[in-house]
Amino acid sequence: MSRIEPCEIPPDAFLLRYQDGQGYADCYCTEVDGRVSQADFVRAFYTTRLFKVERLLLGLFASRPSTDADAARLAAGEAANFAAWRVEARADDQLLLCDFTGRTRSWLMASPLPGGAGTRLYFGSAVVARKGAGPGRMGLPFDALLRFHRLYSRLLLHAARNGVRFTASH
Repeated sequence: MSRIEPCEIPPDAFLLRYQDGQGYADCYCTEVDGRVSQADFVRAFYTTRLFKVERLLLGLFASRPSTDADAARLAAGEAANFAAWRVEARADDQLLLCDFTGRTRSWLMASPLPGGAGTRLYFGSAVVARKGAGPGRMGLPFDALLRFHRLYSRLLLHAARNGVRFTASH
């Protein structure tokens, strides 16, 4: 699998706790040759050109600036906050971040493939429903942005995959 595919959230994933019908959760995955550490994946993800645009916007409009050095500290487990997020849960193979509003989550996981021939990279998101919204009702703004979110998620994972490939080859 070299494409970015929607997939099930793995059973041991921190993100799974948000797949309860009271909000929205998604998961995408891809595979790369060779072993990619969780730290290398997190660093690659948050330092891609595409994500730097999001970081710039967060700095300008939410007063939440960040740098590549901040992303490296997050990846190394040396930071509990990064841009608009705080670490909600961390393990050797995964990271779950919560945004400053408490409504969205971002999740990354690097999992070795059987036989050690490669690594499966996962990226997922969750949006927690507003209180009183009812199951499956996220609201018109969410529904309007969902198509963009799905495309953007794939593009982010694609860029991170290319980033870890570049790192592994140099």
